[in-house]
Amino acid sequence: MDSTKMDSTTVGSAAVNGVKVTDDTAADRGAQGRDNFAVRAAGPAAEPGGALGDLLVLDLTRILSGPFATMTLADLGADVIKIEQPGAGDDTRQWGPPFQGEEAAYFLAVNRNKRSLAVDLKSPEGLQIVLDLARRADIVVENFRPGTAARLGLGYDDLARENPGLVYASISGYGQTGPESDRAGYDAIAQARSGIMSVTGESGGPPVRVGVSSADLVAGMWATIGILAALHEKQRTGSGQWVDISLLDGSVSWLTYVSSGYFASGDIPQRYGSAHPTIAPYQAFGTADGFVMVAVGNDSLWRKYATAVGRSDLAADERFATNPSRVAQRQTLIPLLEQIMRERTTAEWVADLDAAGVPVGPIQTVDQALKDPQVLARNMVSELVHPTAGPMKVVGCPVRLTRTPPSVRTAPPLLGQDTDEVLAGLGFATERIQSLHLSGAVQ
Repeated sequence: MDSTKMDSTTVGSAAVNGVKVTDDTAADRGAQGRDNFAVRAAGPAAEPGGALGDLLVLDLTRILSGPFATMTLADLGADVIKIEQPGAGDDTRQWGPPFQGEEAAYFLAVNRNKRSLAVDLKSPEGLQIVLDLARRADIVVENFRPGTAARLGLGYDDLARENPGLVYASISGYGQTGPESDRAGYDAIAQARSGIMSVTGESGGPPVRVGVSSADLVAGMWATIGILAALHEKQRTGSGQWVDISLLDGSVSWLTYVSSGYFASGDIPQRYGSAHPTIAPYQAFGTADGFVMVAVGNDSLWRKYATAVGRSDLAADERFATNPSRVAQRQTLIPLLEQIMRERTTAEWVADLDAAGVPVGPIQTVDQALKDPQVLARNMVSELVHPTAGPMKVVGCPVRLTRTPPSVRTAPPLLGQDTDEVLAGLGFATERIQSLHLSGAVQ
């Protein structure tokens, strides 16, 4: 792809609602479309009082990376319309067990606060509906393999001609440019190629995939950041632009101090399990009844830790007096500490090390983490009522805003649950909506 295509669309001096356009026809379409979309930012899944409550998002994504990004936008108040294939919907609707009712838990994890429009993109009528929505949208997010959206007539260039202010985000395995841009992207492959897996796992053991789909999730986070940056720039220029995010790029960005260490030393980073390559002791220890994480980040904390575990002599030992020396002597030091830490329970160590001012925490299972008093106090677990599955719990949004906080409002939608509502908002008469259902263009 020509790299110039990733720049903001060149536009003339005319403007509609602050968005510069290339001709009067496009200006008329943009203004008329926005005014006529009656349910824009007012549907049941929108939050007009949210930080993004005035934005309409057309969600062409599925699986995890894209839906995670659009759910974040929805949590922040945006009206997100999720486009799904009639009869099947997002692939993850079938990714179970586990299921809650008839809904896969995987799908429920990343699709709250959205509306589902089930439309056949291979149908001329169905495609036209999506194009109509794209003219009115502030943001489009897609995670097809590069080139697929353009073949459908839904690429950035296609949509920006009609909507020059559009912020269009693409999430793919390898990005829109480069020799492997046309390859399909998978989380595990991105973790492997990025170097993340090479530094994950126990020393001497095999490389290990991160326990969650980190490449997908970090790509979704970078997409959200890119979208918000493009929206901010649009305030100055009136022009939208193309946000290009790749799973591989996102995972490489997470190397941070690991890559910096390699650049500085030339040494290939190794696996240290729960331990830190440049700080010691900074790792998990087995206790009498579980595991505890200890983070001794400086020499002052080391002295406090050694005293708290009853071994102040270790703090006085020149071999362990400084962090560089402790890192160099970790093969001697850590076995000594492991023996000490196994003598008491996790709760006892947490209490004693907390009292000593040493950073410490129990290694909790998922069920324990989701019941943690601090997690609950921060509203990181919310409850919704699903149309068929009934009451369900979801993990909340971690963003805290003092005036326009995010909100968990509506359960993930049934396939096509909002089709008629969205079409009515586009001005479709009841008879036409019925006709579209009969033809199979929508569900």
